[in-house]
Amino acid sequence: MSALPVRRWWTGLPPAAGAAVMASGIISVGLRLTGNDLLSLAALAVAAALWLVLAAGFATRLAADRGRFRAEADTPPALTAVAATTVLGARLSQLGWQGAAAALLALAAALWPGLLYAVLRHWPRHRLSGAGFLVCVATQGLAVLAAELSDARHQAWLGCAALACFGLGLLLYGAALARFDLREVTGGAGDHWVAGGALSISALAGSKLTASPDWTGAGHTALRAVTLVVLCASLAWYAVLLAAELRSPRPGYDTRRWSTVFPLGMTATACLSAAAPTGAGWLRPMGGVLLWVAVGAWILTFAAFLTTRLGRDPRST
Repeated sequence: MSALPVRRWWTGLPPAAGAAVMASGIISVGLRLTGNDLLSLAALAVAAALWLVLAAGFATRLAADRGRFRAEADTPPALTAVAATTVLGARLSQLGWQGAAAALLALAAALWPGLLYAVLRHWPRHRLSGAGFLVCVATQGLAVLAAELSDARHQAWLGCAALACFGLGLLLYGAALARFDLREVTGGAGDHWVAGGALSISALAGSKLTASPDWTGAGHTALRAVTLVVLCASLAWYAVLLAAELRSPRPGYDTRRWSTVFPLGMTATACLSAAAPTGAGWLRPMGGVLLWVAVGAWILTFAAFLTTRLGRDPRST
């Protein structure tokens, strides 16, 4: 086989494929929180490999196919580049690799304003799919990683930046929710789950801020209350979206199904992370159960992906 088809494969991946990195990365974080270190490292290896492939494709389009790059940068899935980078950085920070995590935060922060502006400027006047909530997810990803590094490096300014991103992310969630097409709940192809996942990553960011020693007194109390409210709202979305899936099954593989796995893993991780700083101990066993649901969904989605790839005509492009 010539090199050209291979090159087309990795440069032709859509921006939505970044959700596979997000899903693998956040499951790795959750597995680490439950003490499943070997499985966590395996998931991290998958996330890192996928991130490198997608980063190479991103850089290639930027250098050699500006037309396609600009067209994709205007769409919400482009923000998976930011979100995936921050999720990977958060896991590396857990490993103690603070230098690498800081580099990924710098990269994500550099990409975020341009991509966010392009997406918001081209938001359609019609209703949005669940991908529209990525404006919140990417912003809260910055909050999570900044808060993680603030705690690890004892740099208060990073905590302030995390708090600012946390507040902005909640505002962006409200803006996306106002435009969300509720018909996606029963008819979406997978990314409709981001409606709940965006709240889950917001709760994760809130839990990191609540756990920080930088916020005490009324500030700590407010962060704890907001985190619990947002987390409960994400659990409500989880129940609604799961019921809709059971009522209207959508079998078959679609790249956007990785945007289902990510919220499943993020909701579990948010529960695990919020249990201690909020004093809601019941969240930890719930998070443990939800984490294995997410792992199962990851395995099924990956199996469906392989089945789809192997079933294609190798002569097709």
